[in-house]
Amino acid sequence: MNFYPKDIEVKLGFDKIKQLIKDRCLSTLGEDYVDRLTLTTHTSKINEWMDQTREFIKILSSGSSFPQSNYTDVSPSLKRAELPGNFLDEDEFFDVKLVLGTLLKMLRFFEHHQEDYPVLSERVSHIDLGDSLYIELEKKIDEKGQLRDDASRELMSIRSAISKSQIRARTAVNKILKEASKHGYCPETPALTIREGRMVIPVLAEHKRHVKGFVHDESATGQTVYMEPAEALEINNEIRELQYAERREIVRILTVLTDELRGHLPEVRKGIKILGVIDFIRAKAKFGIDFDCTCPELSKSQKINWQRARHPILEAALNEQGKKIVPLHISLSREKRIMLISGPNAGGKSVCIKTIGLLQYMVQCGLPVSASESSEFGTFQAIFIDIGDEQSIENDLSTYSSHLTNMKYFLENATRNTLFLIDEFGTGTEPQFGGAIAEVVLLELNKAQSFGAITTHYGNLKKVADKENGIVNAAMKFDVKQLEPMYELEIGKPGSSFALEIAGKIGLNPEMLNRAKKKAGISHVQFDRLLSELESEKNQIAKDKKAIEAKNARLSDAIKDYEDLKKYLEKEKTKVIKQAQDEAARVIQSSNKKIEATIKAIKESKADQKRTLEAREALKAHAEKVVKKEAVKEKPKVVDVSPIQVGDKVQLKSGAVGEVDSIKGKHAELLLGGLKSRVKLNDLVKISSKEFKKTTDQRVQTMTGINLNDKMASFSATLDIRGVRAEEAIGKVEYYIDEALLLGYVEVKILHGKGHGVLRELVRNVLRENPKVLSAKDEHIEHGGAGITVVTLGD
Repeated sequence: MNFYPKDIEVKLGFDKIKQLIKDRCLSTLGEDYVDRLTLTTHTSKINEWMDQTREFIKILSSGSSFPQSNYTDVSPSLKRAELPGNFLDEDEFFDVKLVLGTLLKMLRFFEHHQEDYPVLSERVSHIDLGDSLYIELEKKIDEKGQLRDDASRELMSIRSAISKSQIRARTAVNKILKEASKHGYCPETPALTIREGRMVIPVLAEHKRHVKGFVHDESATGQTVYMEPAEALEINNEIRELQYAERREIVRILTVLTDELRGHLPEVRKGIKILGVIDFIRAKAKFGIDFDCTCPELSKSQKINWQRARHPILEAALNEQGKKIVPLHISLSREKRIMLISGPNAGGKSVCIKTIGLLQYMVQCGLPVSASESSEFGTFQAIFIDIGDEQSIENDLSTYSSHLTNMKYFLENATRNTLFLIDEFGTGTEPQFGGAIAEVVLLELNKAQSFGAITTHYGNLKKVADKENGIVNAAMKFDVKQLEPMYELEIGKPGSSFALEIAGKIGLNPEMLNRAKKKAGISHVQFDRLLSELESEKNQIAKDKKAIEAKNARLSDAIKDYEDLKKYLEKEKTKVIKQAQDEAARVIQSSNKKIEATIKAIKESKADQKRTLEAREALKAHAEKVVKKEAVKEKPKVVDVSPIQVGDKVQLKSGAVGEVDSIKGKHAELLLGGLKSRVKLNDLVKISSKEFKKTTDQRVQTMTGINLNDKMASFSATLDIRGVRAEEAIGKVEYYIDEALLLGYVEVKILHGKGHGVLRELVRNVLRENPKVLSAKDEHIEHGGAGITVVTLGD
């Protein structure tokens, strides 16, 4: 792998990235691997590293009980254990025991989760570390790092004897202390103490001849001496002999343990190495989570197609200031290999190329990168950069000479597999000559078919990029009205330096600016002004386009709502007509039967006047009953004719219902679902809240109740709206929540990503307006945090 210059890591800020990963290591084992991080061109190896990190991110996010302690480097102890006759002390064995315990837990974890983490499981599969050594150490070494009393029968017997002798000695010494204190030979509140491993009592110096024993020490003032009573001498000697025997037995046990460890050294060393690897992978995964990174799969070809790329160090610094970074969308391909970035100073040009260099360097070291998952990364065989002031006092080189030295190296070594980055191309000398030399160098680099990104203010280079195949103009966007940088990269057109506009905003004399324009040349000023005007017009067009798209989206939703409503009304119309026809047929049939019965009664009575009158009265009563029943059935509803006000529920002649949002003259603005519509007041009829709810519920039931089984089968408890435009996202969220309520879901999740938080805030605003949403909060930090909103629903 060829990179230039030697301090490329410092210039790109990669040394700070390494430190951030080091800070996340659990031990020096992992830190050693961070120190050995280096660029590679082996795509398959990089992808393997990415797979490992991706799986460990999954482990950390899942909250699994993976061992994350006791990653201690015990290599020095293992080195000492190599020589026969050497033995490790208790503290060393305690560390070895803890490390072996961590290793065994880790191996068991991957054994039980082999299907979930196949790459990491394969990485540790060559470790054949049995648990016999750990069991033996566990038997001998306790939780405090000391040999257990039952480590051997001899040790248990010796320690038991020591304990008994210490009790005897303490009893004897306490008795003498009490007697001496009684006679005033001791200072106030005397207490038994230990000197050189022997039990002694404090005695006033002037009374030391009154107590039989041996002086072992005296106080700093010399007023108190510490004496070993003669009666305790034999017992203390016995204890000392027992302690010597205990030490000999401890050494014997530790020697035996060391001999057993010596037989397992090869596997233990492999395990220690794996612990370092796992610690390193874990640190990379932790870095990836903390900086919202992804682990892309690299291709062997050379390409850069990055979405939402961010400089991680700059992003962290801005976050501490409460600011948000503006992500970059960067694309370089064989057809458009070299990107010429122009624009005003402090507009983000240098940050852009440093982001390109840092992320490409990181990804070819196998590190997660701060870009979206949809980004595509390639592999370069060489990375050259010319960034910053290269003035060298030692070599007596000026800044421009240093730049030329770098350009010479680029031209001699650049190939079609090289990525080069140049900041402020051609500066440091007279613009006329600097621009000309820069143009020649640019054409040669293009001829070599190298990939690269260059920042510049030179107009001649912008023209070259516009004409030459393989080179593309790009600009850092600028708010012409506010005269402020927007820090967004736009590929496809050159940018203006906006020097005159910025000077005017600062407040330079207009007459001075006019003179400056004349000195700059009419053509150059016109060209720069044209770029400025194009930028302003483009921003306005983009704004108008966004507004039109939003209106089109709302119009599409409105058309769909009206079409659904039309279908519903037609269906209801057919249903009502059929019911009326059935009722009419029933009434006619019933009346015919009654008429026939009346005629029959008149015939049977042979036109008897009384019977005929009764039959006619009965027929008349039946007719009145039918008429009355139909009148009741078709009784018109009461119409509220009071003036329509804001907040009233109303119905249009078409049958649609809505709520009055505002009234302007003879027109009213209605809220129809999630849309607004302007209608005449004369076309509206007030209805009750009950009728409004009934009509709305019937419409929702008609629209959503068609195939609940299919909806339930295809419904997902998580809605992914990452990358969706704001206007489209609103409709998706509203429809998704309605569907979730219909299907009886109590909790759902909306995946919107973190980014700048714009989409997250948009989602929260939509949810706040829905009375069925009880709460909306961030997911747990280990499962996505602020990138996912957990929604609780209720009736």
